[in-house]
Amino acid sequence: MHLDEDFMMRCIKLALLGKGFVAPNPLVGAVIVHNDKIIGEGYHQRFGEAHAEVNAINSVKDKSLLKNATIYISLEPCSHFGKTPPCSDLIEHHKFKRVVIGCKDVNSEVNGSGIKKLQETRAEVSVGILEKECRKLNHHFFTFHEKKRPYVFLKWAQTAKGFLDDNGKSALISSAETQTLVHTWRMNHQAILVGRRTVENDDPSLTVRAVKGPNPVRVVIDPSLKLPEGKMIFNKESDTIIINTKKNAICQNISYVQLTKIDAPSILNILYSLHIQSVLIEGGEKTLQAFIDSGLWDEAKVIIGKNEFQNGTAAPKLNNDNLTSETFFSDTINCYTNA
Repeated sequence: MHLDEDFMMRCIKLALLGKGFVAPNPLVGAVIVHNDKIIGEGYHQRFGEAHAEVNAINSVKDKSLLKNATIYISLEPCSHFGKTPPCSDLIEHHKFKRVVIGCKDVNSEVNGSGIKKLQETRAEVSVGILEKECRKLNHHFFTFHEKKRPYVFLKWAQTAKGFLDDNGKSALISSAETQTLVHTWRMNHQAILVGRRTVENDDPSLTVRAVKGPNPVRVVIDPSLKLPEGKMIFNKESDTIIINTKKNAICQNISYVQLTKIDAPSILNILYSLHIQSVLIEGGEKTLQAFIDSGLWDEAKVIIGKNEFQNGTAAPKLNNDNLTSETFFSDTINCYTNA
């Protein structure tokens, strides 16, 4: 059993190499073992490209070994035709002696059918090796399919005295190193959301300039469409969704989405319908507090910087005891989970 866990942990580490590039698909790693030695491995590298199982099988030079080998996969193999053929069929074709799966795929298009198909073959099938770790690997994916909404990640920076800005004016609070880390958080989410006032005050581009990776979809709450088109969120660096009460329209990379009521549940419902699995809320106090008060959030990271102001906009109030803290260069990052 300990070897199964070791090889599954290798699957998880491989899967993480695809972070930021495969959504809305899940992160998946695969390892092929013959006589307790790894002879092939792979991971899902980019959305629309070959899955982990395909890459692992293609990496094995001597395919004749596969019928006496074990394939380890962090997530149940797909059993339907999508952008690629079913991986369960490929595994069956190569007649693996054993198949070890980390956790079940809860997507309605799979949801146990891949496991069932493999169990009907002559292969030995084991499910649930490092299941907790494999589910955590794809917490965005599981939240989306089980809760029918995107995974919600809250983020803000505040001073030790609890201010978001300097007398209402935007100001740097965290270190340059932490600002780079925030860009990594952006890359790891499909969308980033702010309110109108954040755009008016800061004119952010909401991209991942400091790291290499895809830019998130920008979501802006602008009920009355007051923002001028010269703002950075209207450039072509990424797609932008404008949540409003006035119109539905699409103009190049800008989509206007009309809602009769703009609140956290309505916003998450529309993002779910657009197949956005995770959203980073990086707005101001009002926007952040709306999601906190709704209870519709999963994770929050609050950056406490060393820069200090005497007055300013008060930070959101988050009453939550699921707290861990870490020091990152000159800043403290408080991490919360909404269990």
